[in-house]
Amino acid sequence: MILFYACKVLFGCVSTGMPKALRYFVKGQHYHLTHRCHNRSFLFRFAKDRDMYREMLRQRLKVFRTPLLAYCITSNHVHLLVTARSETRISEFMESLEGDFAQQYNLRKKRNGAFWGGRFHAVAVEGGDYLWNCMNYIELNMVRAGVVEHPADWRWCSYGELTGLKQRYRVVNREQVARALGQHPHTDPFQQNYRSCIEQKIRADELTREAIWTERLAVGSESFVTDMASRVRNRRRLQARPAGSRGSKT
Repeated sequence: MILFYACKVLFGCVSTGMPKALRYFVKGQHYHLTHRCHNRSFLFRFAKDRDMYREMLRQRLKVFRTPLLAYCITSNHVHLLVTARSETRISEFMESLEGDFAQQYNLRKKRNGAFWGGRFHAVAVEGGDYLWNCMNYIELNMVRAGVVEHPADWRWCSYGELTGLKQRYRVVNREQVARALGQHPHTDPFQQNYRSCIEQKIRADELTREAIWTERLAVGSESFVTDMASRVRNRRRLQARPAGSRGSKT
């Protein structure tokens, strides 16, 4: 049995009532990003809008060289599991993707007002089994919602890419998945294991929403969570230093 540790750190509140995490990313670390539509509205209810978002996602991933390990575009929010290439790359990537998509969506629909409900949330996820479970959780999103019976029936998620069902126009970085999990997605053993794990969770009705994946600072072993919390606290203290204060003399 895998023991999950999660840390919830509050730095104030945003309008959605969700915790506001400090935007500090550790290079090489994996992050589960979630972003909801304004007022939880179903702004992604049409397939063409989900297609448009995925195409823009594919373009921005290349521009910002950000590896994507798993994703799910639902009718009112998105899940993206990415790897940080620097402390600022993810923020820059999300600002470009989410901002430009919202602008194009409003122009096309002749709509005014916010598209996104505040800032996106980021949860650091330890590698190995923790990352694997996070990927499974993302794939099962629309099954939990009762929209489909199996992720294979929802083409706006990474299931098809990771199981070999989708070969063209992929957005998942399979090389990064291989490095993160120690096994390559193009192999039969990986694909069979991934399918089996998903189907086992569906049969066992392990579909309950787990807040640790979307509302915490970090998920992983106790040492990992403690380290991530320490990094963020230290970063926050540095950024919160009053203007005009000076460091130690040399």
